[in-house]
Amino acid sequence: MSFEKEDLNQLSTVKNALRILKSFTMDEPEKKIGDLAEALGLNKSTVSRTMSTLASEGFVYKDPETKKYRLGYSILSLSGIVNSNMDVYRESMPIINKLVETAGETSHISIIDNLEVVYLQKVECNHPVRVLTHVGRRNPLYCTSSGKVFLAFSKDQELLDKVIKKGLKQYTKKTITDPKKLIEHIKEIRHNGFAYSYEEYNEGVHSIAAPVYDYRGRVIAALSMVGPKQRIQYQRLNNLAKRVIHAADEISSRMGYWK
Repeated sequence: MSFEKEDLNQLSTVKNALRILKSFTMDEPEKKIGDLAEALGLNKSTVSRTMSTLASEGFVYKDPETKKYRLGYSILSLSGIVNSNMDVYRESMPIINKLVETAGETSHISIIDNLEVVYLQKVECNHPVRVLTHVGRRNPLYCTSSGKVFLAFSKDQELLDKVIKKGLKQYTKKTITDPKKLIEHIKEIRHNGFAYSYEEYNEGVHSIAAPVYDYRGRVIAALSMVGPKQRIQYQRLNNLAKRVIHAADEISSRMGYWK
């Protein structure tokens, strides 16, 4: 019985460590013990012990002046291993670079994780006005072009229902919060072969996305183009969509997909 209790304690410790690591974001790269304890609902002593262990292994670093923690270089080495082994990351790079060069807009490769879309890769354009996004950022599925790609083309028939059940939060005046309208919008996307978002998540930001398939015909990623509404205008939608679809098809081909 004591062994079972010890195992459970160890599992709890590991879980707390993972929750702590996952709580760091680009928007909140540094945190104090108290901030972590409050956000995660843990005792300060528990957080303090866990952070000491993580720091000793290089997964976090404590600033001696501010007393705040940030992620350490051990995380960076692990992320490099993940990226190097993700085929879609590797195969998409030259194609995304070419798309950004020819279209002149920032582009991303995104994947889906826990009802959110996550930026896996980003190639910035050279225009002086840039859209502030970053690798690792998580966005909702229903109001971003990348997210809508998964809702429209995923083989998970229950995905849209799960998103609707979770709730459709309004981020801007143009966010679709009516489930019936969202369902019809996703049908339109499925028919057109690409998704778009016009100021639905961020005001002044437009985006277009297309699905990337693997050799089994599953949607494994979304290729998106994003920029300010002054440049990605409705009149350019079809032209830009063709470029994005063509680039996404090229990546799919590299992943072994045949139409």
